[in-house]
Order: sequence, then structure tokens, then C-alpha cells
Amino acid sequence: MSTRMVEGDPRAMESPANAPASGAPARALQLADKVLGVLSEVPAALLVVAEVAVLFCGVLSRYVLHTPLVWVDEVASLLFIWLIMLGSAIAFRRGSHMRMTALVDKAGPQWRGVFELVATVAALAWLALVAYPAYAFASEEALVTLPALDISNAWRAAALPAGIVLILLMGVVRLLSTASRRAVVVALLACGAVAGGLVALQPVLQDLGNANLLLFFVGFVGLLILGGVPIAFSFGLATVGYLSLTTSTPTIVVIGRMDEGMSHLILLAVPLFVFLGMLIEMTSMARAMVQFLSNLLGQLRGGLSYVLIGAMYLVSGISGAKAADMAAVAPALFPEMKQRGADEGDMLALLAATGAQTETVPPSLVLITIGSVTGISIADLFTAGLLPGVVLALMLGLLVWWRARKTCAPCTPRASRAAVGKSLLVALPALALPFVIRAAVVEGVATATEVSTIGIVYAMLAGLLVYRRFDLRRIWPALVDTAALSGAILLIIGAATGMAWSLTQSGFSSDLAAAMARLPGGAAAFMAVSIVAFVLLGSVLEGIPAIVLFGPLLFPIARQLGIHDVHYAIVVVLAMGIGLFAPPFGVGYYAACAISRTPPSRGVRHIWRYMASLAAGTVLVAAVPWISTGFLPH
Repeated sequence: MSTRMVEGDPRAMESPANAPASGAPARALQLADKVLGVLSEVPAALLVVAEVAVLFCGVLSRYVLHTPLVWVDEVASLLFIWLIMLGSAIAFRRGSHMRMTALVDKAGPQWRGVFELVATVAALAWLALVAYPAYAFASEEALVTLPALDISNAWRAAALPAGIVLILLMGVVRLLSTASRRAVVVALLACGAVAGGLVALQPVLQDLGNANLLLFFVGFVGLLILGGVPIAFSFGLATVGYLSLTTSTPTIVVIGRMDEGMSHLILLAVPLFVFLGMLIEMTSMARAMVQFLSNLLGQLRGGLSYVLIGAMYLVSGISGAKAADMAAVAPALFPEMKQRGADEGDMLALLAATGAQTETVPPSLVLITIGSVTGISIADLFTAGLLPGVVLALMLGLLVWWRARKTCAPCTPRASRAAVGKSLLVALPALALPFVIRAAVVEGVATATEVSTIGIVYAMLAGLLVYRRFDLRRIWPALVDTAALSGAILLIIGAATGMAWSLTQSGFSSDLAAAMARLPGGAAAFMAVSIVAFVLLGSVLEGIPAIVLFGPLLFPIARQLGIHDVHYAIVVVLAMGIGLFAPPFGVGYYAACAISRTPPSRGVRHIWRYMASLAAGTVLVAAVPWISTGFLPH
């Protein structure tokens, strides 16, 4: 069983139950698919460029010219919602929305085609249900005027119905391209029968009260996710079904909550840091850091394992995206590790463990998300995340030392001082970037959102002037990939925000708070339960949707029990990181497998010792609040 981000066009899967169209209809569908791809990819890539330009101009104007541009935030927000929806459309067309493929991977070719068909029909069902409410929401926003730009907010809100219609068209093209007409008709009839049955049971459902929460948000969501339906669409279907069938709340309210949740300006850091991560790989900045660490530590027993731990810590401070971190470090380091006799499975396990270790290292996207949904200072979270990452790195380093000593791993010749010094000089511009990013936020030069643009400009200049590696042909694919990944992440946040709002309105949050407050053992018991809960949530839902769903519910309880907000946030992120990178469910583990090109089975027997080391480090951080809060401004 696995949880992963499925890449590639699902139309590649052919089976008797999922036969593609042929002849003239097939050519027409291929043309429609290409047109829809251009309509989504070209503006999305240009929007990433526009966001970088707008925010960087805002920083220059405010900090250098001392004349703030009052329209920057409004323009950035307007462009951002369009970027999210177009990026979501690109991800849908590529089949790269986050999903669990537990049953899909185990099924034979025929059943795999059925699962793909069900996932597409379920996504279309949700899109069809929210298309008109999204249009109604955009129409109502026409009455609101943006103060700085003096234009209607409908220009911004129109992104929601436009994006939904675009994805709907892509879904229809996919259905007609991948399945026979008979299969499509059967799937649509089955979907209609399920919907009709639920409508017929509406009086019964309304009498169930809060039991509907289990039915829709546990049972229904669980079935959809296990069936391979993307997480965002699973959340959306459950929320719309719950509100439509058991309450009198209009669906337009959910659209408003989705819009509010996924378009918070702080979250604009997500696509910008994703793009920054791609730039550091493109410009060889990560390779320079790895080479310096290799020269410095390579002579120790298991030295390159220490290099992997340190390099992931440093790169995490640049990109903020774990997939980008691993993709930057592993290709530069793994060939040398293999030449020195390292076990392929152990390398994979350590790569996954370092992904979990560095979850709190700024600019972590999960920390940015926590700040956006809980109101905690992003600067405080960035400051607090550094030392816990070091603690977990030391825990992994101790395990590496013990295993290298026990196995008598071979040593390599010590690099000369001249080689170490030369590699340090080459790596200095790259090593400085994490500190530039952190200093810019802490010193007030730029916000957590704007600072990513400083990093992007810095990386581009370093690539052009210092490393002389900047392949312009890779820029456009990187921009499109940035939009697709960001759209997939942020659509989950939007759907999870609507779902969390539904849970809150039902009274579930107050019931949960009361139950957690009654736990014997007070703050210590609450922290222990939170660690276990977020390890499980991180493995199934991933960090970002889990924190959007449960952050607003649990952080007030932690505060009532006297737990510092920042301390609790750091512990929660560490716990989710363990779940995210632990098999059999953790999507991060399978990302590490793909990046290292190692079968998942090779690393399973090795990874548990590393996860145990990370768990011990997490408990230590939870037990000693100073590790998280000691350097915060008082």
C-alpha cells in the first residue's frame, strides 16, 4: 500500500474497462486536450513571473526607496487566486493531484482502469456541484470594490468559476478519451444512483445529528481516498454532501470559506519557494554545498551520511519544499555513496529520514501554513524551527556514528586544506542564502511571502554571475511545474478549510476541546496524544491538509493548557514529518524512492531505526520547550 503524488497522464492506463477512443473522435479529443493545456499552462507560468515581479518591486519600493506601493498586496492577491485555479487545472490534466493509491496499486489492469474512472467521475461530480455556487459567489463579489486598485473584486473571484469550468472540461475530455461510451454511461448512472439514494435518505440523515460527521467525514472521505480519488476532491465532495443533505447552509458559503482558506496572502510563499527550490537545483547551488560538506566530512566513517544530513538541513533553508530538497541533494551525493559501498536501501531510508528531520527548518511550507491558519507569527516560527532541526540532525548523526562504528565502514582519504578551502569559497554564495532569507524576515526587510522573491533574485544572480549555470530552456517547464504543484497543494488547503469550517459549525470543535481538556495528565498527556495523532494524520493526509483541518481546533486547547503556541507548532510539525516519511502510507517516503530511483522494499527494513531516532528527538523537543522558544524575542 502506498500514498503518493501520482504523476503522468492517467490515459496511459488502458484496459478492456478503460479503452481509449480512436479515429477522428480521438484526434478531436487530443486537440481539445492540447488547447486546454495551453489555456492553463501559458497564463499560469506568466502568473508565477508576475507574482515574483510584483512582490520584489514592493520590497524595493518600501525598503530601498521608502515609498510603499499600496496596491501591491491587492495585485498579488488577485493574481494568486488565478494562479491557484490554473495550477489546479494543470495538475488535474497531468493526473498529479495528491491521492492515495493503496488499492489502485494492488489492483490488476482492468480494476485499475475502473478506479481511474471512478476517480474522474467523483471529481466531476464535485466540480458540477460547486460550479454554480462559485459563479454566484463571484457575482456577489462584484459588489465589493478593491480600495487601492478601485476595481470590482469580481476580477479576482471570477478565477473560481473559471478554474472549475476549465477542470470540468478537462475531466470530460479525459472520460471520453480513456473509457468506452458504455463505461462512461455506467459510471454516470452509478454516480447518479448514489446521489439519488442519499437524497432519498435525507430525512433519515437529518435525524442523525452529529453522527453525520462520522458518516461523511470519516466513512465517506475514507472510501473516496482509499478508492484513489484525489484528496482535495474527496474533502470537497464530503463537505458539499454533508451541508446539502444534513443542514440548511447554502453551498456558496463553502465556496467563500475555500476562497478565504487557499488565497490567504501568506500562502503565496508556497509557489514562490517551490520555484526557488527548482532554481537552486538548476544553478548548481545545492551541488556546491554538497561538495563542500563532502570535502569537510567525507573522511569520517559513514562520512557521506553526515553530509546527507547536513546538506538536507542547508537546502531546506532555501527551498522549503521537501521534494525539491531531496531532488537537489540526492543526485549530487548518491553516486559517490554507492562507490564507497553504501547500501542502497540504507541510503533511501536516510534520505527519507532527513526529509522528516528538516520539516521545521525555515522556510518550511508547513510552518507558513500553520501561521496562516492559526495567526502565529511566521518570523517566530522561522526562528523557532532552526534548533529542533539541529536536535533531530544530532539524533540521526548519533545513529549513523553507532552503525558505522559497528559495521566498520571504510574511511576515505582526508581532503586537503586547500581543497576544503576552495570548495568553501565556491559554496559560500549558496551557504549564505538561508541566512539571507531568515535575516530578511527577522529584520523586517520583507515579509515571509516577499522574502521568497529575494531568494529567487539572489539565486538567479548567483547562477548567472558565480556558478555560470543558468539554462534558460529549463525556466518555462519549471514555471509550469511550480504552478501545477502549488495548485495541487492549495486546492487541498481550500477544500480542507471548507471541511474544517463545517466541523466547527457542527459543534464538533467544542466537543473535541472538552474531551481533550479532560485527559488525565494535563499538558503532558495532551502533548503525547497530539504527537501520536499527528504522526497518523501526517501519514494519511499529509502535513498541510492535516494542519488546516485540525490546527484551528487543537491550538486553542494547547493554549488553555499553558503550552506555548510556537512550541506546540514545532512539535506538531515534527510529528507530522515522521508520518509523512514513514511507510507504508507516507507520501514523502515514496517521493524519496522516486528521486533516488530505489524500490520501496529496499528501504523498509532500514527506515525504522531512523524513524525511532526521529521519534526520540521529537519527544525531547516536546519535553524541553526551550529548544523551540529559547531564541524567540521576549
